[in-house]
This record gives sequence, structure tokens and C-alpha cells, in this order.
Amino acid sequence: MSENELELDMEELVSAEDFLDYFEIEYEASVIHVNRLHILQRFHDYIAQTEAFPEDEEELRGVYKGLLLSAYEDFVKSDALTEKVFKVFRMHEPQEGFVALGDIRL
Repeated sequence: MSENELELDMEELVSAEDFLDYFEIEYEASVIHVNRLHILQRFHDYIAQTEAFPEDEEELRGVYKGLLLSAYEDFVKSDALTEKVFKVFRMHEPQEGFVALGDIRL
């Protein structure tokens, strides 16, 4: 599979600002300053959750732009502690486990 221009361009992007500028998404610097890694991880998660991508490069660009915008807006409306993008924020939550009835001994 040959890489298209979009894929090549995205390989060069390194910061949240780079991605937002590339996809021409307006943003508040204060939101990015505090949440840049969270936004990029959420963008990655949204890409991973997407089942199918269009073949057309311009349509794909639109899909990526929409996913990035959603990731950014998650942190405009909320914060990192609430969104819990990274495992470290979920470590102290109650954990679910399963113990079979036969494994319980007195």
C-alpha cells in the first residue's frame, strides 16, 4: 500500500498545535497548553474506534478533521481528570472482578 499525501503529511506532525493547524481547526492556546497529550491520545483512540475509512484522500482528511475536532472539544467542555484518557486517571477507581462460587472457601 503506497502512502498518500495525507499520510506523509501526518507523519511530520508532532504536536497538538501542528495537528490542529494542519486540519485548520481554531483552538484556544490555554486549552492546548493544559491538555495537549490528552487531546492527541483521544484523537488516536477515536481513530482506533473507527471501523472503516474512505478511500478518497479528501474524504479521509474530513474524517480525521472531524475526529480531531471531537477530541479537542472533549477538553473544551471537560477536563483531563473527568475524561480519564490515560490509565493513571483510572487506577483508583473501583475494579470489577469475578470469583466463581466454587472458588470461595471457608
